[in-house]
Formats: sequence, structure tokens, C-alpha cells
Amino acid sequence: MKKKDHHPFRAMALMSAITSQLVGCILVGVFGGRWLDGAIGTEPLFLILGLLTGLGAGIFGMLQLIRHFNAGD
Repeated sequence: MKKKDHHPFRAMALMSAITSQLVGCILVGVFGGRWLDGAIGTEPLFLILGLLTGLGAGIFGMLQLIRHFNAGD
């Protein structure tokens, strides 16, 4: 079994990218849902749908980011 080189800056970069990916997608979903609720007049419906859609997109993006990160090893 090979001993891999652990680079703390690569790990910090991955964690910050994951955090920004998740938070960014969730915020876009929430604010987009609030905007649609205000435009249409359906108070919590699109907020909840936007939150769930943003969470799903964030998790999908996070998995793609981790897959890309691990492909370089």
C-alpha cells in the first residue's frame, strides 16, 4: 500500500469549495423561491421548492467536485 502525500492546502481548498458550492446553491434556490412567491402570491410554496432544489443541486455539485478532486490522485 502506497503512502499518499497529504497536502493540507489542497484539503482546505476542497472544503472551502464544497462549502461555497452548497451555500451558494441553497441561497440561489431560497431567494429565487422568495422572488417567485412574491411575484405569484403563493407564500411558502416556491420558497420550500427552491430550498429543496438548491439543496439537491448543491449536493450534486459537491459530489461532482469530490469526484473531480479524487480523479487527480
